[in-house]
Amino acid sequence: MKASVLVLGASNKPSRYSYMAVKKLLANGYKVLAVGNREVPDFDVPILSSFPTDQTVDTVTLYLNPERQKLYQDLILGLAPRRIIFNPGTENPDFAQLAQQNGIQTVEDCTLVMLGNGSF
Repeated sequence: MKASVLVLGASNKPSRYSYMAVKKLLANGYKVLAVGNREVPDFDVPILSSFPTDQTVDTVTLYLNPERQKLYQDLILGLAPRRIIFNPGTENPDFAQLAQQNGIQTVEDCTLVMLGNGSF
């Protein structure tokens, strides 16, 4: 099993990029943790509404706008992931700087593109 990835802003709606990301991460052998604004226990991986503070996470990939990220910043930093991916529309220079100050790599890119071109 490859590294663990937390998809923050997960959705079970097929039109959402976070939905596509969960599917593609699983298809590529990653362990996926999904957190959304409502629980969906019967999705490919259960979508949780509470943040998993007791997990080891390599990568957090964000599907929340900067305003909604504020609720999760301390929780994300507490997980101490290796990197945070800011997908298009989630760019947040203040949070990125804070993460970097805590030794976390930040990437502004699209998780789906990264998986497709092998740079994930």
